[in-house]
Amino acid sequence: MARDRKYLLGMYEKSMPIELSWEEKLTACKNAGFDWVEISIDETDAKIARLEDRETIEEIKAAIRKTGVPIYTMCFSAQRKYSLGSLGKEKHEKAMHIMEKAVDFAAEIGIRIIQLAGYDCYYEEENEETREEFIKNLKIACSIAARKGVLMGFETMMDRNFIDTVEKGMEFVNICGSPYLGVYPDIGNLAGARHDFGYEKTVNEDLRTGAGHILACHLKETKPKTDRSVPWGTGLTDYVSNLQVLKELGVRMFNGEFWNDHPEAWEDNLKASSAFLRDKLDQVFDD
Repeated sequence: MARDRKYLLGMYEKSMPIELSWEEKLTACKNAGFDWVEISIDETDAKIARLEDRETIEEIKAAIRKTGVPIYTMCFSAQRKYSLGSLGKEKHEKAMHIMEKAVDFAAEIGIRIIQLAGYDCYYEEENEETREEFIKNLKIACSIAARKGVLMGFETMMDRNFIDTVEKGMEFVNICGSPYLGVYPDIGNLAGARHDFGYEKTVNEDLRTGAGHILACHLKETKPKTDRSVPWGTGLTDYVSNLQVLKELGVRMFNGEFWNDHPEAWEDNLKASSAFLRDKLDQVFDD
């Protein structure tokens, strides 16, 4: 890890082949010039099972010790399927069980931030009842996180407009009033949502609404109505301008969200992605 830098840059686990061991993933992260890996806990049974699988947990801890590469953040997209706003006793209990296990897992692995999916529910119809259920369970989640000292931050989405801006995320941060809940925005999604939904605030104006509560930030490329697998530098994201505001707001952890879209040359893709993002960050943080 480059300890002289004024920021840290992580990378998304799904940018690497799924079959790699954790030691191989963390080694690849270091070789590509990133500082940490953001683990994926998505809605698949295999990823959710990680949270309680002792063999996997011990493998990850051993890989961190051996490579010196940490896992500082978790992309907790399992909440699309098991949402805090889901209605019905069975769905509610499953969602809260997974939430608690995610916090326990984070505390044991050394994860600082769980990135929450910005939905009250995903596979159900959104309404006032799902919103109220979301708020009720979010307050419980804040208490769970507080007991383990784990931070949680809303990802801003662009496929739904429940939390597609920092300002909307801050509404729930203020409702809960917990020091363990903030916002973990995605500047690519912010640019895409502004375009697709016609919001008046610029991305930078929206970022400023989260002053004092932005925990980290996803760096991603997007195009209109396209929120993934867009090549770096070809879409809507205004990296340097957004990073200047984030620097002013005190944000120092950034994560490159990209996928293994070039499986025949995935290591080259990691290095090229690191170089692209470091260039943008260094333009701002070397001032």
